[in-house]
Amino acid sequence: MIMPLTTTRISPDWPCQVKTPGTYDWERSAAKWLRELVPARYASYPALLRHPVLLARHAQIQVQHEIRVARTALQTARADLPRLGMPESVIEHTIKLYAAEVLQLQHIARSVRAVTEALADNATGR
Repeated sequence: MIMPLTTTRISPDWPCQVKTPGTYDWERSAAKWLRELVPARYASYPALLRHPVLLARHAQIQVQHEIRVARTALQTARADLPRLGMPESVIEHTIKLYAAEVLQLQHIARSVRAVTEALADNATGR
């Protein structure tokens, strides 16, 4: 049986590790990518393995939590790190690291949202 080509328009935030929705094995590639975003113990739960949209939901929550953590680390670095004996050069480097991480995590969050929407659309047959 020939799979129909998809006409789904994918987001610019669509992760390159995930095949285009509607193509062969795209859900499996989405699940594999999503499993990399959650702690390993969650990636083996049967419900999350059977229902990629549940895995996607958990990945969304996980990434949002990581964004909060990185923002907190960024916002408190200048006050906390000197008390830990960190030199100014390390503090500045750490602040840049946290700022870059927040941006990266925000991009990942957008990608997870795009994949979640596609999985949900597929599950409801839209």
